[in-house]
Amino acid sequence: MASHGTGAACLTVAVAALLAVFCGTGSDVPGPVVCLTVVTALVSLWSLRLRRRDAGTERRVCVLVLGDIGRSPRMQYHALSLSKHGYNVTFVGFLDTKPHQDVLQEERIRIVSIAEVKGVGVGPKLVTYVTKVIIQCLQLLYVLLRMELQSHLLLQNPPGLPGIAVAWLVCVLRGSRFIIDWHNYGFTIMALSHGQRHPVVRVAKWYEHVFGPLATHNLCVTNAMKDDLQENWGIKATTLYDRPPSIFRETPLKLQHELFMRLDEDFSILLKALQEYEGFIKGGASLPSLVCAITGKGPQKEHYRKLIDSLHLEHVKICTPWLEAEDYPVLLGSADLGVCLHKSSSGLDLPMKVVDMFGCCLPVCAIHFNCLHELVKHEENGLIFRDSQELAQQLKSLLSEFPSSEGRLGLFRRNLRTSRGQRWDDNWDQNVLPLITAP
Repeated sequence: MASHGTGAACLTVAVAALLAVFCGTGSDVPGPVVCLTVVTALVSLWSLRLRRRDAGTERRVCVLVLGDIGRSPRMQYHALSLSKHGYNVTFVGFLDTKPHQDVLQEERIRIVSIAEVKGVGVGPKLVTYVTKVIIQCLQLLYVLLRMELQSHLLLQNPPGLPGIAVAWLVCVLRGSRFIIDWHNYGFTIMALSHGQRHPVVRVAKWYEHVFGPLATHNLCVTNAMKDDLQENWGIKATTLYDRPPSIFRETPLKLQHELFMRLDEDFSILLKALQEYEGFIKGGASLPSLVCAITGKGPQKEHYRKLIDSLHLEHVKICTPWLEAEDYPVLLGSADLGVCLHKSSSGLDLPMKVVDMFGCCLPVCAIHFNCLHELVKHEENGLIFRDSQELAQQLKSLLSEFPSSEGRLGLFRRNLRTSRGQRWDDNWDQNVLPLITAP
């Protein structure tokens, strides 16, 4: 710290002396040269101030997500793991929903809330999007440059526009190390609504390809993504599989013992399967009635709620409870079967909801997509389906012996209990901690 302060003082004196010489001697040096020299000196002075380190710098890490912190469990787990190892964490993101209680109560984690930028609400959509990006750039620069110097900046991608570029620039200016945690590719998510050939999608793809490789370290969620980053992006990444933290475990039967299903994507697939299941029972099949708990929120939630009411199902009860973060693991631990309708836009990421379910030893029926086999083992810890008819048949097959634990549903649960892998903490310590502590 002393050397930085001395250097800044010397540079300030040098700039003042240089100006005095030019002004006092009537030098013939062109004005632009004088201005360029002074500007360069001032930028160097500013850079020295930005990079000023103290005794606590190496124990400070910024975790950044351009999304809702409360709905970013993996980044919350990162923050908790860092704090457990004695790091002071500045957690930057939107604060739309309440984060987990462990995050809120941890003294080493300080949440810095930023507002979600909407952009200009008039004119073409492109103008709205461009103004949103510009305003968000300025907002991030203001927040990140004002905080204490951090040894590392850990960013979730997606969303990465403009976060990757801004975070990289801040790390260059401040001498911090930059880590990207690749959950997916942002451009593939945008392509779902705009199409692969849309100019905005092409720009987003170019942007990720240009700025992604500039990170000091990279994390990703699957080996398939690790291989793709290496082969097509020139990025060497470390696979950090999503693992359930200790809060996810089986809930004692005395608390709850019903059938819950968790979904948030293409709800129509499940609705059709439940209608078929209802038909099985009305046709004389010996099957239990279902209670389905649908968690999460989305733009179509109200639409589907009205659709559910119009079905008039007699043997299937569907509820949509609002859950606090700490209640969600209790719900999963109380369930007998989970349903996952997540489809990856890139085919390279895995549904974290299934990780949470497996942490509670909850068997899963999951819709098929590439690389799902890295997590869901068909006929071992769950089943994989491709459409509503196949899902309906799986529900019928799995629940035909309910509540006996001797059927396939009980077998899947026993397999999950005996093959329970690493928890998040051990996985993080093995794969991420060495990157943080590296010189």
